[in-house]
Amino acid sequence: MTVLFYLIVQLLHPTELEKIAMLGGGSWATALTKILSENGSRVGWWLRSKDDVQHLRSTRHNPRYLSSVAHDLTRVFPSTDLEEVVKEADWLVLGVPAAFVQGVLEKLDRDALRNKRVISAIKGMIPSKNVLVTDYVAERFRIPHTQIGVVAGPCHAEEVALEKQSYLTIGSPDSILAEDFCRLLRNRYVKANPAQDLDGIEYFAVMKNIIALTAGIAHGLGYGDNFQAVLVSNAVQEMRRFVHALNPQPRDLSGSAYLGDLLVTAYSQFSRNRTFGSMVGRGYSVKSAQLEMNMIAEGYYAVKSIYELNKKLMVPMPITSAAYHILYEKIAPAVEIELLKEKFR
Repeated sequence: MTVLFYLIVQLLHPTELEKIAMLGGGSWATALTKILSENGSRVGWWLRSKDDVQHLRSTRHNPRYLSSVAHDLTRVFPSTDLEEVVKEADWLVLGVPAAFVQGVLEKLDRDALRNKRVISAIKGMIPSKNVLVTDYVAERFRIPHTQIGVVAGPCHAEEVALEKQSYLTIGSPDSILAEDFCRLLRNRYVKANPAQDLDGIEYFAVMKNIIALTAGIAHGLGYGDNFQAVLVSNAVQEMRRFVHALNPQPRDLSGSAYLGDLLVTAYSQFSRNRTFGSMVGRGYSVKSAQLEMNMIAEGYYAVKSIYELNKKLMVPMPITSAAYHILYEKIAPAVEIELLKEKFR
């Protein structure tokens, strides 16, 4: 009877057989590890720090991020052995900051992902190449985009830790891959839906960090909710122009993977990009803001990548340009935001 019951459970819950390699020890990687492991998947979790791995093995908690989450070590296996973690997995989930992911993935053999499905949970671009993470992965490991997906919000890691209702979208040109990963994520507090617009979703995920950062700068300068609402509405138009120039296709930008993700990042207390921008608006230098936060604000790197990419496209992008001038040309935030507000309607 026990054997029969076990077989029935396996048939009804195939996610229990899934083996996932999670790369990265940040808050989003920690949150996804919580969701996937609690849903029954086996998660090999690669972290750079030996001390963090040891701490996880002895206490079940990530010492640096979402430390309140207790991980089930019968399903979560922390390790510093990158090759072994990847080798054993069916899925590879990328949770390393965009600025560092290239350095991590170049340690792997070019055939390492040949038979694996890859999900990018990175909301940034490869800074040295100004390309999307998914495009880099496809080129580096010689795999088709149909083997790749991307996670979009709106979903803050901190709210996942608190098990607050959250929504995710998995974008992939392969609808089966997207739906399969959605099934691995769904639980009582996470709803997940598939979508096929890989490029649009990923570019929006990158650019919403730029907008949140700029909204934070305005907040730090003392601008109120009225101005920030106008900034965000103008941002939607700017993002639409840019993405359409790169990859024209019909998109419902009012969807949660687009507008929803932008809103939560631009307004939430948990948004590190908004926090970073607010510090810059209050007079912090970029370096001092980064040091005090002790977390990566992807928008800082995204600003440069999108600005450089747009030199060829020549799309009107006043918000991105203002952020670039502040962060990389050291123009006073008050001056740039004053100029920016005259361009809004």
